[in-house]
Amino acid sequence: MERRSFLKKAGAGLAATTLAAPAIVHAQSPQIKWRLASSFPKSLDTIYGAAETVAKRVAAATGGRFQIQVFAGGELVPPFQVLDAVKDGTVELGHSASYYYVGKDPAFAFDTAVPFGLNSRQQTAWMYEGGGLELMREFFKEYNIVNIPCGNTGAQMGGWYRKEIKSVEDLKGLKMRIGGFAGQVLTRLGLVPQQIPGGDIYPSLEKGTIDAAEWVGPYDDEKLGFNKVAKYYYYPGWWEGGPQLSIYVNQKQWDGLPKDYQNILEAACAEAHVEMQARYDVRNPAALKRLVASGTQLRPFSREVMAACYKEAFALYEETAAKNPKFKKIYEPWKKFRDDQYLWFRVAENAFDNFVYSGGGQKK
Repeated sequence: MERRSFLKKAGAGLAATTLAAPAIVHAQSPQIKWRLASSFPKSLDTIYGAAETVAKRVAAATGGRFQIQVFAGGELVPPFQVLDAVKDGTVELGHSASYYYVGKDPAFAFDTAVPFGLNSRQQTAWMYEGGGLELMREFFKEYNIVNIPCGNTGAQMGGWYRKEIKSVEDLKGLKMRIGGFAGQVLTRLGLVPQQIPGGDIYPSLEKGTIDAAEWVGPYDDEKLGFNKVAKYYYYPGWWEGGPQLSIYVNQKQWDGLPKDYQNILEAACAEAHVEMQARYDVRNPAALKRLVASGTQLRPFSREVMAACYKEAFALYEETAAKNPKFKKIYEPWKKFRDDQYLWFRVAENAFDNFVYSGGGQKK
């Protein structure tokens, strides 16, 4: 009885100490209010929602003393100006896809995705354990930014087209909304890339300003209504095998942030990173079924088209590396990492996936 009484009292004392500790920490920690500019509209709840998850978790972990207010693309700054807004200190934080900024430097693409690059697991492995985060942070430092991985969509779809794409010839003269390095690859095959924010794609496709458009995948594409203005839906999005989103933090603001707040912010981004793909993986299957049921024509890119794009992609990388030292510094270790990952994934992962996706070898 005495032993049980002691343990009960000790447990109560420990619980009281544990509960009191955060209050002491919060009382000593500063109150901070930051603004975050997103590149995405609120209607795209999964990709935009990652920033909301970060804000929610940061507030909860600091007892409300570190508050982040999230603004959708266009509310504070235009969607494609988020990086500059953070760099210049207009806002403390941004949430964007770094390949939007390849016009500044093609090396930005490695923070999101490059054509025929890494899948989502490989991208996360490269960033967290393969040296990618160190390389990208060194690069981003020149832009007064600390980058933090914050979301991945998984492999994306290849977009919506008014006509069928049966050969490389069908790409010539095609005006397509496509971001990142992929536009430069496709330019070499005669396509005319267009950089258009997500919220403006539908009217451009509807009016015929563009002939095709890619965004993310079934869940978002259905929300944006692309199936109403384009019939053919192609896969895979070979330019985005595992595209990562990132949180940008103004360097000066980051340096002035207490260490516990820095850790909390990075932990919140890690949760949002996992959550985004989980949400897409749950929502995409049902959305794809609805799209096909409504008349969408699902098509794979032909091997001819894929092979031609692959050839041009790596020719572009080698040419860019030869004239851009910053790109080369990231590209060479990235390529080695990619090659090693492909060797491994071809063994267990690929064998497992191919067998189960084919129905377990059973005839139907």
